[in-house]
Amino acid sequence: MSLINTRGLTLRHDGQIALRDVNFNIDAGEIVTIVGPNGSGKSSLLRALIGALKPAAGKITRKPGLRIGYVPQKLQIDATLPLTVRRFINLPRRQKPEAIRDALATAGVPELAERQMVDLSGGQFQRVLLARALLERPDLLILDEATQGLDQPGSAAFYRQIEAVRQNLGCAVLMVSHDLHVVMAASDRVLCLNGHVCCEGTPETVSEAPEYRALFGSGTQGALALYRHDHDHHHHHHGAACDGHHQEIENA
Repeated sequence: MSLINTRGLTLRHDGQIALRDVNFNIDAGEIVTIVGPNGSGKSSLLRALIGALKPAAGKITRKPGLRIGYVPQKLQIDATLPLTVRRFINLPRRQKPEAIRDALATAGVPELAERQMVDLSGGQFQRVLLARALLERPDLLILDEATQGLDQPGSAAFYRQIEAVRQNLGCAVLMVSHDLHVVMAASDRVLCLNGHVCCEGTPETVSEAPEYRALFGSGTQGALALYRHDHDHHHHHHGAACDGHHQEIENA
């Protein structure tokens, strides 16, 4: 059964229709990436999926008891506020020390518990937000443009972390990508939005789709750049990007 699915979902934002007639589903363990230009309805869709935005029409069905971990786009923290990573993760409710330790380790930052939030680098901050989301023991991890503001190596490293989390926890991952041409190669499906679903499919299928090319042009020959790295050739599911090349992309 799907973790979450939508039928004929239409969403309004500021009185305007932001997204119309979306049929979408995500199954256990899948990685799905959403791409689309600014204002295409990506954030509205995420907000509807986590229950923060009511549908104007259509319906959203969630698997009973579905646990969602949400990593926001960014979070402003008052620089004058002394707040350690541990204290931050204990908001809004206290967590067991070993649960915090496990979550930080899974997010790749086991050593940060006593550091001040304001002293973290961008990449460390994102991993702390990830750790906080993992405390929900999510079936579905939702990331809203989580690599915005990270440089290319930082983004690549964060994507690798997400793949590792998916392997360790078996959770599904739904990501909004702010970088049209860069989608994690491990994505099972890419959903391209522009006020509606323009196209969807494997990364290869979408990058070939005329609708995708019409929207995003051929700045990189119209192709989706895929982050690839050494263990890609181990999983050949759903035509994941496997052409034997093991390279990180550069300056996409």
